[in-house]
Amino acid sequence: MSGTGDKDRGDQDRSPEEGRDSLPPDATPGTPATGDESGEGEEDEVNPADTEQFEEFREDLDAVERRIAGEIDPGVRAMVVAVAVFALLVSLVLPHAGSARGFDVLLGSEAATAEHIGLPSRIFVWFVLVFGIGFSLLALMTRRWVLAWIAVAGSAIASAFGVFSIWHRQTPGLNNYVGAGPGIGLMLGTLAIMVLTFHWVKVVWSRTSLQLAAEEQRRIAAARDEERQRRERFGED
Repeated sequence: MSGTGDKDRGDQDRSPEEGRDSLPPDATPGTPATGDESGEGEEDEVNPADTEQFEEFREDLDAVERRIAGEIDPGVRAMVVAVAVFALLVSLVLPHAGSARGFDVLLGSEAATAEHIGLPSRIFVWFVLVFGIGFSLLALMTRRWVLAWIAVAGSAIASAFGVFSIWHRQTPGLNNYVGAGPGIGLMLGTLAIMVLTFHWVKVVWSRTSLQLAAEEQRRIAAARDEERQRRERFGED
């Protein structure tokens, strides 16, 4: 009996260091065993390859967005623009002053010389041909915002020269020369180019507002992305 009591007292008096020696070499007190793995506290890691793939995809999306932002959508106004362009073509066939038709003024033929066609009328018909007809047709076919802007600028200048040409035909020239008044072609061309300018301005301005809003959203998204990258770089929450 005394031997058993001595053995129990020896087990109780064993130091903690000796009990710690019985643990496996790779075990640490207070930590779970290697085989006991729980999914708590673990976070999913982002694959760098997936991130790089997403960045390339986002660049493609940005390119598509920029391409769409450079286009116009005239909608119902496209029909009005087309009718105005057709009216400008008809005005070049009709008389601008006396027997001088629009093409005579454009080419500076003998009929235009006989009617004493002035510089304002010549500038007007050239702006009508280049901007009112040429760039307007290009903008309608390609739907490019830049071409629409060029058509707007040229048509606005042509409108001013059209009004000036009508006034010029009603004003005596050198040596009190009074020629033929403004013809139906000149008045029709001036009215058509003014209508064309008004509708192009509406189309371009509406598209400009959308572009400004899209650029603002793009700046906000870029600022958020930059802030997120900064927080990740410095380990901020």
